[in-house]
Amino acid sequence: MAPKHKSQCNDPVNLKRAGEGYDGVHMKALERLSFESSQLGGFSLVYYTTCLRVYTSSVAYSGRTMTVMSFTPEEKETLEVFRKQVFDEEIIREGDSVGTDDATLLRFLRARKFNLTESKKMLQNCQQWRKTVGGDGIDALYARLDPYDYPEREEIFKSWSMYFHKASRPVNIQFFGGLNLPKLYKHVTPERHWEAIVVNADSLTREVLPAASRAAGKHIHQSIVIVDLKGFGLSQFWQVKSLAQASFQISQDYFPETMGQLLIINAPSSFTFIWGIIKPWLAKETVEKVDILGSNYREVLLDVIDAENLPEILGGTCTCKGEGGCDLSGAGPWMVERNERKRNGSTEDSGSGEKTEDVAVIEHNSPITHPIDDN
Repeated sequence: MAPKHKSQCNDPVNLKRAGEGYDGVHMKALERLSFESSQLGGFSLVYYTTCLRVYTSSVAYSGRTMTVMSFTPEEKETLEVFRKQVFDEEIIREGDSVGTDDATLLRFLRARKFNLTESKKMLQNCQQWRKTVGGDGIDALYARLDPYDYPEREEIFKSWSMYFHKASRPVNIQFFGGLNLPKLYKHVTPERHWEAIVVNADSLTREVLPAASRAAGKHIHQSIVIVDLKGFGLSQFWQVKSLAQASFQISQDYFPETMGQLLIINAPSSFTFIWGIIKPWLAKETVEKVDILGSNYREVLLDVIDAENLPEILGGTCTCKGEGGCDLSGAGPWMVERNERKRNGSTEDSGSGEKTEDVAVIEHNSPITHPIDDN
């Protein structure tokens, strides 16, 4: 079972079921929330204040799907000012692959608690990284190293598999038990391995989340991360320490607010020591999203992921039979869209920013509630 967290909630919250993307998941939340977590039927789900100020749901609008976002008037004004400033200062331009929609800008604002100066600095640093990573920028790197189809992919996955898997809220699954970097680097250079890690991270906002949003008919802005440490020990940690630190850094700095929850399963006895090293790398908000579990994790995972979307190896029923297995298949709405583009002869990716549905902004001065689904 997940570790219990003491609720620090001062305001009432009623949640039908944990996990964004489920049918019937509805929230009733006051405008200001100041708690870290809530215990729901034995499952510990981590929340954080700024994320819940902006929530989404699907509504019918002129025959199309539209996301409803709830803001305080101050946050709505901050978003408008932020958009104007980053465009006026040419920090972003229309068509930039980082994304120019409200949802993308809100990720940077939430990561810096709606502080305009800090949010703008974060986006500027992100853009600089995107222009220079790999020597010629993330777009060029993504064009020459397809995260779902490159020669060394199978070899890399034998050591450190990392893949997104089908679910309304995409699941990012990583296995570390087979990690052996000296052996891996006989088949692939360290530089190539790092590039594969980078494009995998970029695929989340470029392809995975947009495709998941279109398939769900509402905005999906975060993934669930599962890290399986079965067979992982201290010797392997020392091998991967610098890579893991760099991976956390790019996730926090350049893809902010895209991880909704991190579930670490099969944590070995040595993980107390390992966590003591890793924890200082992480922002406080990231630490609050982490649940460290032992081997009795199945019930926890099935609370947030339907069995048919969870790989069999993790306690679900999915095998991706005929597709190369769950790890190599890349199964999900993003792969459906890729295959459709191939059939249509298109070579463009679906991403270039988080292109999703229309966004309607509700401005409010008093608490807004969203009806609870009692079915």
